[in-house]
Amino acid sequence: MKIAYGTILLVTDGSRMLVMKNEGDALYPELSVVAHREIDNQPNREQLTDAPGVSFSSMGGARSSYQQADVHQLREDRFAIEAAETLAENAAEHGSDIIVVAPPATLHVLRDHYTPAIRKRLIAEVDKDLVKHPAAEIVQILTKWPRRS
Repeated sequence: MKIAYGTILLVTDGSRMLVMKNEGDALYPELSVVAHREIDNQPNREQLTDAPGVSFSSMGGARSSYQQADVHQLREDRFAIEAAETLAENAAEHGSDIIVVAPPATLHVLRDHYTPAIRKRLIAEVDKDLVKHPAAEIVQILTKWPRRS
């Protein structure tokens, strides 16, 4: 896939986000970081302290336990929503094509929160987790990625 000059890239997962802009041309892309953010999202076993709650039946001695919320996943989803909002702000500022790179689960949440302006300018979605890669590797991977319309 070609990354034209000025294209905005959102590279994110559930706890890290990079918004980058191509300062180079389509043949030699050069990504610069426009915005970045990271949260500390520990696994559920470290965030939850109590055992699940228990309810008692009004008749007899039957008991059942409540299912605990997946706090880790809720924080990841909330972070993805914030990433979509940050993308909308930067896209309004720069006014160019948009590429989103995220794991499938994060892409699912992002799609629900794209603004109409993002949807109109979105040229590609890549379902990979590349947020830990340096910008040069991201460029290499994306230029080899097949673009689907």
